[in-house]
Amino acid sequence: MAPVNHSDVLEFILIGFPGLPEKFYSLVSISFFLIYNVSLYVNLIVVVLLLLSRHLHQPMYVIIGNLSVSDLLFDTLTLPKIISKYWLGDGSLSYTACFIQLFFVHYLGTLDAYIFMVMAIDRYIAICKPLRYHSIISNRLVAIICLVLWIFVAAMVLLVIAPGLMLPFRGTNRVKSCFCSFDAVTVLSYVDTASSRRTRYLIAMMSHLCPLSFIVYSYVIIIQKICSSSRTENWRKAFYTCTTHWLFIGLYFIPRLAIYAYNQLQLNPDNDLSVFLICLYTFAPHFTSPIIFCLRTEQIRRTLSKVLKWNIIYHKY
Repeated sequence: MAPVNHSDVLEFILIGFPGLPEKFYSLVSISFFLIYNVSLYVNLIVVVLLLLSRHLHQPMYVIIGNLSVSDLLFDTLTLPKIISKYWLGDGSLSYTACFIQLFFVHYLGTLDAYIFMVMAIDRYIAICKPLRYHSIISNRLVAIICLVLWIFVAAMVLLVIAPGLMLPFRGTNRVKSCFCSFDAVTVLSYVDTASSRRTRYLIAMMSHLCPLSFIVYSYVIIIQKICSSSRTENWRKAFYTCTTHWLFIGLYFIPRLAIYAYNQLQLNPDNDLSVFLICLYTFAPHFTSPIIFCLRTEQIRRTLSKVLKWNIIYHKY
């Protein structure tokens, strides 16, 4: 449902990096363009491979497929507009389009945290209870869990941002960010939004700290299990995998939680550093997660190699 506009603002203008000199606009637009294309093609390759290859229809890849779809949607709904702003000078979004983007930014960003939680639980069962794995985890169960998460997170985010849909705006419509987000937009209202900002801050922290707690617990148990086992080649491989997963999870959660706390302490965090950190924790995981979680695995590499060889032979003859 479109937001009810109780104001004279008909559109919002994305500012991007507030203090960025104009001579760097081309560099920023090219950077975002490359990020979007890498994320688009890497995630698309993962989704297509998982859909077409029956031997990849396994619980872990079902989870990764949901993550790739979420990241594809997020980048497609945000990056083209900020690229247009820096490349063509068109950073305007209609009132309705801005709030639609706002919803999906928080929806898909929060959804990723819960998908990571399911992924960590799956790895915990696979490593710590390998003999019972297939009796506990199945494709159907994982698909149902992911579907429930898509619905649950959508309802939760809609409830959180609903007060923002009713806010009146007048005069100021310049969003000091690379996309419409709750804090960047609601701060433009001429009414006091401190109470709604505090409520959103608490809910945002809880909605990320809860899955992070499960993730931390799962990987701590996994690492204990690995360290107590014999140090074979599988031990080193499992430990390396956990380390790379930890680096990725840290990249996703730490800057995000830091910005949430910073936004609560400062009314209008519109400096270039905060915008950069938001872009870092938002877009960097989208093109690195398929590489870390999927394209590094032997089954995916073997399948991709077969597809490429078949494609070469097909075009040759």
